[in-house]
Amino acid sequence: MNKQVFLSDKESSDHLFPFTQTRSVADIRIGILTIRQKWERLLQQKVTILKKDELPPNDAIVFAANIIPTSAFIKSIFDNIGEPTNQPDYSLVKILQYPWHIFQWNDWALREDYQMITQKRFSTPIPETVQVINSNNIFIEPGAVLHHCILNASTGPIYIAQNAEIMEGSLIRGPFALGEGSVVKMGAKIYGATTIGPYCMAGGEIKNSILFGYSNKAHDGYLGDSVIGEWCNLGAGTSNSNIKNTASEVNVWHYHTREYMRAGIKCGLLMGDYSRSAINTSFNTGTVVGVCANIFGEGMPPKFVPSFSWGNKGLSLYEFEKALTDIGNWKKLKNQVLTEEEINQLKHIFGQS
Repeated sequence: MNKQVFLSDKESSDHLFPFTQTRSVADIRIGILTIRQKWERLLQQKVTILKKDELPPNDAIVFAANIIPTSAFIKSIFDNIGEPTNQPDYSLVKILQYPWHIFQWNDWALREDYQMITQKRFSTPIPETVQVINSNNIFIEPGAVLHHCILNASTGPIYIAQNAEIMEGSLIRGPFALGEGSVVKMGAKIYGATTIGPYCMAGGEIKNSILFGYSNKAHDGYLGDSVIGEWCNLGAGTSNSNIKNTASEVNVWHYHTREYMRAGIKCGLLMGDYSRSAINTSFNTGTVVGVCANIFGEGMPPKFVPSFSWGNKGLSLYEFEKALTDIGNWKKLKNQVLTEEEINQLKHIFGQS
């Protein structure tokens, strides 16, 4: 394609708290890939994120960053050499408007990404000790390690990235994706539609949830209908409710409008980057946690935990320098360091807390 493609956050960023506090809308992971990665694979070129106050070149093509593109969508707009010929057909895509849409549409996104990534490619052989259902719907990248586990792809595709590991005794139903370098711990029970992003640890019971990357839900406890950002850690025994005892609609705090909004019958935990929970923390239905909250203490946390909260009532503020030290410690565990850009970003969020 001869034209530059830009993705604009302008209209959608404020509505996708807490995940857009630390990233562009285009860098939200849904399915196997982030939205930006989907665009780049489909267009076979780099795309540029357009900042709120930035204007694109006159000959550039601009799409909203919250559009989750599909192969059919791209074909409906561009000709064989990548030149635009038609108006976009938005019936062929999903458009993220609220953070709970991420888990609500993950089943659809996983199937779309699986088809795109595996097309005209061959999986590495499934090890003999792995029990499978519908092996034609399973794709394993080179370097992945898995033995004595059960993969049921009759309910949706299963994708296992390079250098990922599924330990013995794990039970997995598709659709499911395990990112590069991630580990599913022994005896885990994972239902679709679940995405474990790169360099995560996953254990216990997980259902219809997304971990963006570099996060840990490594122990027993339930995570359902939830979205967990990057560099989060859920302590052993942490669980969330995903449906009210009355089976009525779940109300979720919408940060931009400062009001509760209905998110459907099921909604679990929506947790921003760098946040952590202590052992045996119980999250109520439809809880929203901001960025870099350290949650501990007696009783259930409130349904909205602000960024940089210290404790579970949102009344104390995390000391900024201590927060940076703690994040740095967690990053060291995965051979990463806190960058100057991340520090400045966190400083801006802390100033608003």
